[in-house]
Amino acid sequence: MSEFSWTGGEVHADVLVGTGALALAWALAWARGPRRRAAEPACFFGGLAVLLLTLNGPLHDLSDYYLFSAHMVQHLLLTLLVPPLLLAGTPGAMLDALLARLGRAGRAAARIATRPVPALALYTVALVGWHLPGPYNAALETHAWHIVEHLTLLATAVLAWWPVLSTSTLAPRLHPGAQILYLFAFGIPMTAVAAMITGAEDVLYPFYAAAPRLFALSPLEDQRLGGLIMWVPAGLIPLVAFSVVFFRWAAAEADEEASPLGPPLL
Repeated sequence: MSEFSWTGGEVHADVLVGTGALALAWALAWARGPRRRAAEPACFFGGLAVLLLTLNGPLHDLSDYYLFSAHMVQHLLLTLLVPPLLLAGTPGAMLDALLARLGRAGRAAARIATRPVPALALYTVALVGWHLPGPYNAALETHAWHIVEHLTLLATAVLAWWPVLSTSTLAPRLHPGAQILYLFAFGIPMTAVAAMITGAEDVLYPFYAAAPRLFALSPLEDQRLGGLIMWVPAGLIPLVAFSVVFFRWAAAEADEEASPLGPPLL
């Protein structure tokens, strides 16, 4: 592969078909449902647009063939941006309809998997496991495993964001106070992975050691840059979410106290 071929960007039919099918299913469900918030389509289709840009084009090629740091940008988008946009853009009625189709056993499993401890545990296992040298290099060398890696990270990240962003009544999100506590723990798994990668004295991933060099980055410099790219958003994005939850909770409490139907003031 030419050193500069990444600038063209490869487009993957499976990603286009999968994203298109998800967009069509959402649009049909939206059309059949009652009037909803205008921001929901923007969030959902914004999440799909980020997904397409993440898994196609120059970022994909840089990630797959050249730079570990670019791959970490890809993983950040798949775990910290796409899932919250998709959840924020999916009305509760849609989530409930989807859960209802799972049957009694499926709904019970979904309720368990979306509770804070199991959701965060599954996300942690996927995040840590796929960034260990063995599984990571296997995913780079075998395309099928790479697809499994990305699907696992995306799915477990949806579970991890569920306690904060779900609008489902069958598997609801946490109370705002509990959401704040949960968000303190949310960034820990990625911070731990980033610290392991940034602090490594040797190149952890032989695939990138043998890759063509871009931008005068040595394999170890590229690896440390990737660790830092993970480290900073792992702290900032939960902090932003924490701030949004806190101010919305404060505003809701203020509205309740100001309401004539609210509790009497002593």
